[in-house]
Amino acid sequence: MKLVAYGKTDKGLIRSENEDHFCIEGSLGFLAVADGMGGHASGEVASKMAIDILRNYLKNEQEPLSSRMTSGIKFANQSIYDASKSQSQWNGMGTTIAAVLLNENRLSIAHVGDSRVYLIRSGNIEQLTDDHTFVFEQVKRGLLTREEADESGMKHILSRALGTAPDVDVDLDELTVSDGDKFVLCSDGLSSLVSDDEILSAVMSITAPGTACEQLVTMANQKGGYDNITVIVAFLCKEGWLHRLLKFLKLRRR
Repeated sequence: MKLVAYGKTDKGLIRSENEDHFCIEGSLGFLAVADGMGGHASGEVASKMAIDILRNYLKNEQEPLSSRMTSGIKFANQSIYDASKSQSQWNGMGTTIAAVLLNENRLSIAHVGDSRVYLIRSGNIEQLTDDHTFVFEQVKRGLLTREEADESGMKHILSRALGTAPDVDVDLDELTVSDGDKFVLCSDGLSSLVSDDEILSAVMSITAPGTACEQLVTMANQKGGYDNITVIVAFLCKEGWLHRLLKFLKLRRR
């Protein structure tokens, strides 16, 4: 199995800086999105550190592949936390992270914060990650409905992020994947403005992941672009289909 992926990040229409980062590492089967937070552009520092540290950690063959995601994110958390204490301009910086790692037909999903991973399969969309926000915690406890949570003015307040404490709990899951599965990773600059059904419709109606990314970012900006917007769209295909798909995509770009 191979992931054919494309990513795009945009500062949106309101923010002066872009504090998001993303990574597509095809040789590792690794995709990640990070949404930084903190003043004086320190959020940009935190999100870049998270992506770079996790990507490099996954190349460490001394640890079993199955545990590298969690260990790498925990190491990134400690590094960001230490950096925030060493430089006054970085004080309070942090970041979300949502990452996937493909190993044959198994996909590992790890995340902290409210950046999301979606699976699109058989015409349906499923959010594979839970938002680590105080509002979503209330939804899980039955204190708020999804509709009430979407309208809450506190829906962006994180209950968990990288770099805000010396240790962090990492949500980790695994999924058996199939030929034809599609994945969307995004920051809340997309998911807070574009509904799950709209994401599904955009990805299902477009054959190229790059075009789907462009469309999703455009949709978020058309709805206000209040935050930085980052999205990765990935198509999963069998090895035998990969070259044909890449050839098809290349022809579409001409």
